[in-house]
Amino acid sequence: MSNDKHLLLNKPSELSKDEFIKQFKDIYEHSMWVAEAAWSRIQENEQAADFDEREVFTLLLHDIVEYSSADAKLALLRLHPDLAGKAALSGGLTMASTSEQAGAGLDQCTPEELAKFTAYNAAYKAKFGFPFIMAVKGATRFDILSGFEARIDNTVEEEFKMAVRQVHKIACFRLADK
Repeated sequence: MSNDKHLLLNKPSELSKDEFIKQFKDIYEHSMWVAEAAWSRIQENEQAADFDEREVFTLLLHDIVEYSSADAKLALLRLHPDLAGKAALSGGLTMASTSEQAGAGLDQCTPEELAKFTAYNAAYKAKFGFPFIMAVKGATRFDILSGFEARIDNTVEEEFKMAVRQVHKIACFRLADK
């Protein structure tokens, strides 16, 4: 049996730098630096074709983020849009974020639900200094509202770690389409 399902459709080891960046720049929201670092590491590796495997490539991207500075991680978190926020309402999200939020029904919120999201987003950012981040694939808007309620009492340290974990989860979902 072939293990082709374990390979990325766009084999990273075979792409030019421009194509690589184009394909992978938004795996981590608006953080092209992750794709640029991955490109460099693949080029430096004698076993570059190993990175064509989804798990190996995912681990590479994960490690780039994990071993970056706290400031770099915070900047990455701050690049994420509010869920059901102004960018979503005005059409200012990336294609991936638009699809993810629509899949969770955030484009179908009632005015009351939008008011809740607005209040939660503001309270969350005021407390933590970055937007509420949740990998929403497979979730509903009700799950997301519950997530806000469950996480708002976390410490800044706990929530920073949780947000980074959610960012990695989002990246995994996005890589599933590559």
